[in-house]
Amino acid sequence: MSGAEPEVVDRRSLRRLLVMAGAVGAVVLVLAAVLAGLAMTNLDRDRTVLLDRLDPAALAASRLEAALLDQETGIRGYALAGLPAFLDPYRQGRADEAQQVAGVRGALVSPQTRADLDAVEAASADWHRSYADPVAAATAARAPLPSPEVGKAGFDRVRAAADTLVDHLSTERDAARAAVDSAATTVRLVGIGVLVLLAVGLVALLTWLARVVVRPTERLAAEVREVAAGDVDRHVGTRGPREINALGRDVEAMRQALVAEMAHIEAARHELEEAGRELERSNSDLEQFAYVASHDLQEPLRKVASFCQLLQRRYAGQLDERADQYIEFAVDGAKRMQVLINDLLAFSRVGRGDGNAEVLDAGAVLDRAVENLAGALEESGGEITHGPLPRVRAEPALLATVFQNLLGNALKFRGDDPPRVHVTAERDGGRWLLRFADNGLGIESEYADRIFTIFQRLHPKSAYPGTGIGLAMCRKIVEHHGGSIWLEDSAPPGSTFVVALPVLDEPDPTPDTAVPSASDHQEEARV
Repeated sequence: MSGAEPEVVDRRSLRRLLVMAGAVGAVVLVLAAVLAGLAMTNLDRDRTVLLDRLDPAALAASRLEAALLDQETGIRGYALAGLPAFLDPYRQGRADEAQQVAGVRGALVSPQTRADLDAVEAASADWHRSYADPVAAATAARAPLPSPEVGKAGFDRVRAAADTLVDHLSTERDAARAAVDSAATTVRLVGIGVLVLLAVGLVALLTWLARVVVRPTERLAAEVREVAAGDVDRHVGTRGPREINALGRDVEAMRQALVAEMAHIEAARHELEEAGRELERSNSDLEQFAYVASHDLQEPLRKVASFCQLLQRRYAGQLDERADQYIEFAVDGAKRMQVLINDLLAFSRVGRGDGNAEVLDAGAVLDRAVENLAGALEESGGEITHGPLPRVRAEPALLATVFQNLLGNALKFRGDDPPRVHVTAERDGGRWLLRFADNGLGIESEYADRIFTIFQRLHPKSAYPGTGIGLAMCRKIVEHHGGSIWLEDSAPPGSTFVVALPVLDEPDPTPDTAVPSASDHQEEARV
């Protein structure tokens, strides 16, 4: 950059320079608009005179001549033949004469043509009075006719006056046409001048922008690219108008802030790496704890439970009632402790096993869960039905666990009526919504989040068996598969759980057209 040509820039505000350039351009455009407006006004005026006045007047004058000729021909034919039918052209000619005279008079512009029209009317009236009307009367009365020379002389005067009118109109039309051509030429010249001024102004503006704006901006962009390429210590700054200088200062401040932030990020990365190593050690300790809990802790627990059961069987009825109750409490506590440990181990192993996700038919997985619950179905007299279900990607055993827990809860927490569970599927954008609706006891909406917390129960353990880990296990499994699960607000009785799973990347039919796992209709599992 040191060998580059030095920039000569204007230190004034770019906005002020642009306002000045815009003002000059506006003045030039206003002047051009005024000139163009005057030229267009003259052109419109001359064209109106030519097209709306002189052309119609010339046409009407030509028709007036034709009407006068029709009168002369008609009166002459009537005088020769004496037939009334020959007077029709004469009468029509007189009517046309009056109409065309009115048309010519309404379109005339100059006093000369008005005087010419007056002369035509006077000559025509004199010819009618001195020849045409007497000839018509004499012919009708079969009296002697006036001399034809009188009629010829009178009509020659009429024709001469009409020719004079037509000549003067033609002269005025030529003058008006020349005025229109001149005005059009002026408009063209003004348009060309405006275009030339615009082109020159545009070239000047582009040249000025290239020198004052583009080059400093390119220099600033080059410096920014060097920083973006990794040279974060490169100072950013350039010479130019105030706005570009301010932009350079802002970019430099941002570079310095980024450098400081990168230093913080680097320190945070080191801390995160250390925390990650600490987490790995913690996970290793947890795995060791899980091993101890599954082997070392359960062995003495099994021994306590076994000897408590032996004590219960051997000395049942030999001690007092309170001793039997104490022994029963000890046996029950040992058994529940084993169940809690096993459930906790199963919960901790979700997502840590070696199982691989595969494309599954959700209907077939639901069938497997129903088979596992055959005993509970028979005991409760329940019924599980489902509509067409989609194909999803999941680990078979884990997805079956989710379905089995949801169905098992519906059979466990039932009301007075036999339990009924219906499973449906609906596509919602990029996920499938699997709804498990039952007619059981239902769950208040205020407990919608609590029920998914590990070991949280809404009922005493004496009323319903279990450790309260089932729904927490379901949530962890579904989230492990990239989905979510929640309790949907629904009208009583019963409750509705929704399992949302991602849609497969491959084309997959909608639930309305998907093939069910066992039949082409709604599938049911009844006992």
